[in-house]
Amino acid sequence: MDAELILGYIGALFVGGLLGMAGGGGSILTVPLLVYLLGYSPVIATAYSLFVVGTSAVAGAIQKYRKGVVDLKTGLYFCFPSFLAVYLSRKYLVPSIPDSLFNIGGFEFTKDIALMLFFAVVMFFVAVAMIKPKRKKEEVEYKKPAYAIIFIQGIVIGTITGIIGAGGGFLYVPALVLWTNLEMKKAVGTSLVIVSINSLMGFTGDLQEIDVEWPFLLTFTAITIFGILIGGYLSKYVSNKRLKSGFGWFILIMSIYILTKEVFQF
Repeated sequence: MDAELILGYIGALFVGGLLGMAGGGGSILTVPLLVYLLGYSPVIATAYSLFVVGTSAVAGAIQKYRKGVVDLKTGLYFCFPSFLAVYLSRKYLVPSIPDSLFNIGGFEFTKDIALMLFFAVVMFFVAVAMIKPKRKKEEVEYKKPAYAIIFIQGIVIGTITGIIGAGGGFLYVPALVLWTNLEMKKAVGTSLVIVSINSLMGFTGDLQEIDVEWPFLLTFTAITIFGILIGGYLSKYVSNKRLKSGFGWFILIMSIYILTKEVFQF
């Protein structure tokens, strides 16, 4: 086992730990870890990330369901348009993007660069959402369930999830709270059901396009889940508010790093 692979597994433990402590957002670091540390292409990295995220979310969804904080009806309604969008984006949209998009002054703007830049932009908004203080409960205006809007949002979020290979919980939770009148705890639990189904469905869309290194992927996923368990235990001793804010700043720095690295190719 070479040094890079060992560092990759340590990174998986780190990502899982952050996910377990912060309760979300950690999975978005999986793609940069696979691309920049382990040398996978963005297409393969996003596919692997979907499997890691989906498998991890299954464990979380089961736990939340047992606690009674999952609204299956709403989750499945959101899932239908969303998982179709994830699957179709992985099966047809991503493979249809040309390897070379255009050239500017000798600089070749490739598919890999485009995917990582889009990923960095999403990371930036995730970071801002984690850093920004939450509104107090009394300031939140609850509305009646708007299922037509949920359907449309499911398609949009599913497409984004399929392209970047992240779970999308950071997008699903606010949508569930705003448009279905779910309380935060139920929104989080329900989002895990959506994320697990969407991510694993998206991964199946890649199975005919890539050769999966199953021994590596299963080991990486198992270590990530182990990290989640450790992070969940450590979260009892760490301020969740400060952790999310600090983690948000870390993701912000990472997004800026990816943007500059891909643009200037250093």
